[in-house]
Amino acid sequence: MRRVTHAPMLKKTFFTIALGLTLSYAVSAAILLVGLVGMAAPAEAGLPPGNALTDGAALLRYSLPIDNPEIRQVQGELEGLSEWLRSKRFGPIKKDITKVERILDRKRAAILGAVPTEKQAQAEELIDAIAAGIEPLRAAAEIKDKEGVWVARKDLLDKVGELEELMVNGFPFEVPEEYDNLPQLKGRATIEFTTTQGDITVIADGYSAPVTAGNFVDLVNKKFYDGLPFIRAEDFYVLQTGDPNGPEEGYIDPNTKEYRAIPMEILVKGDDAPTYGVTLEEIGRYMDDPILPFNSFGSLALARPGNDNNGGSSQFFFFLFEAELTPAGRNMLDGRYAVFGYTIEGKDVLRKLSADDKIISARVIEGLDNLQQPKGSKA
Repeated sequence: MRRVTHAPMLKKTFFTIALGLTLSYAVSAAILLVGLVGMAAPAEAGLPPGNALTDGAALLRYSLPIDNPEIRQVQGELEGLSEWLRSKRFGPIKKDITKVERILDRKRAAILGAVPTEKQAQAEELIDAIAAGIEPLRAAAEIKDKEGVWVARKDLLDKVGELEELMVNGFPFEVPEEYDNLPQLKGRATIEFTTTQGDITVIADGYSAPVTAGNFVDLVNKKFYDGLPFIRAEDFYVLQTGDPNGPEEGYIDPNTKEYRAIPMEILVKGDDAPTYGVTLEEIGRYMDDPILPFNSFGSLALARPGNDNNGGSSQFFFFLFEAELTPAGRNMLDGRYAVFGYTIEGKDVLRKLSADDKIISARVIEGLDNLQQPKGSKA
């Protein structure tokens, strides 16, 4: 891999995330989304039409490479409760809870049948746990306990997500051989950051971005990010880190002594495998939806030089756009930068962090066994 030399301002800029637009960084996030095309949630989500998914955990659930309409319907009904909660409509909440109960009862065999044989015992336990969680959810709805419904719903959705992950049967595609020299995440990993403002938990999604997520998890495991500062922090836009101490602007592989360059990697809805090396705009697919969009506050993405799609390395950013501030729509980063995960805990911490803060430590707390090192690597 060649050393990137044409982006001398990497430390001070956002790898030129201006995207070729003459937008001032002071322009609000709301302005960035004016006039853009609306993007509805997946049809199976069970959400009111036009309601974009903005929860990172939900986006991760829907991005799993599975095909089981029964469990997706269970998930959709539970996800949809959030809209009824916002409007305090407990009648529809109780009806949707009953729908979930019926699906679990009548479609149990179909749900279980989508799980590989060796994982079915675990799946049965999860189905039983989901079914048992219906009653606390219903009880909270009966007394119009909004917080109780929210907590019970989250607990059920976490279990649904676990069940859906059991349905993944092998890795869904082959990564091109040209990237065999890079770490790859063949599944998911959970990472915890300890910062000067508190803890943040993210999930890196190797099912959709195995090379990008693999590089990130590998660097976390190498303790590369420990002690690094946040080099850019802009309200309602981005929080960036990953610039190492010294003159280098990315990770230098100690074995090859070369800059580890990570390719642009975007999996589009309907495609069997990611597109590599190009932005969606460059290939005329700017209207297509990435599996991992910049919909959620705390979306995790790889920074790169503006003129080199394949020049990313260790620097990454959290997208700080608040979806509630503007109607749901397609933001200007989708297809131009590669999301590889989402923040699932600690969004309040993200809101506090500034360029005066730093990462104290980062560690992989789950999923390290999904990380595959390059063949012949000494790592």
